Amino acid sequence: MSRLRVLAALPACVLLGAPLAAAAPLSSAEIEQICAPAEDSVHCGRLVEESQLKRLPNLARREGRALLVSLFPSGTATFTDSDDPVRGRNYSLWDYLDSINAVLLYTTAGDKTTFTLLERATNRRYELPTEPQISPDRQRLATADVCGPRCTNEIAVWRISREGIRKELTWPAGAEWTDAAASWKSSETLVIEYNAGGASSTLERRLGDATWTRLPLSP
Repeated sequence: MSRLRVLAALPACVLLGAPLAAAAPLSSAEIEQICAPAEDSVHCGRLVEESQLKRLPNLARREGRALLVSLFPSGTATFTDSDDPVRGRNYSLWDYLDSINAVLLYTTAGDKTTFTLLERATNRRYELPTEPQISPDRQRLATADVCGPRCTNEIAVWRISREGIRKELTWPAGAEWTDAAASWKSSETLVIEYNAGGASSTLERRLGDATWTRLPLSP
């Protein structure tokens, strides 16, 4: 089961310093178990954060409404929760992406959920629609944002460079798709698992295929 489907299977209310030793990412089964008692999406994020703070004790700490994440080689990035009805956001530690020295935060704003990626070396922050998957060569990220009217309903590839992270390629989901997940077969090929009409299917897309929309990488 994909991580996207694990979250979708939760109760409806859930939908609404020093170098670090890398911990294995939480599995879909672990996330499902951790978030089973969650009252809503913010609570789910907090429960995951509680688990991750124990697994990665040198990475971050929580002080009330503030999540403090260590930068490298020095410094701290602070993310403060806000209940403002217009601009309010809540942040929870989700994962440490060791291969690109980045931290992933589960971010909720009202009934919208995204992920904030923090580069520890630069303190740059990027909002991604879903949990990103890193390519084997660490040059790209892939996201699959498919859920109907509230999503972009596209598969996207993001280029990682010294200048930052920029969306490079997009490909529209099928009209009948209800959810999707993307993973890397190789640094040049994505495997896309999707649901349509109650059935699961899989397809592959090479990054060189003409079916992608190619976006300018300049800011």
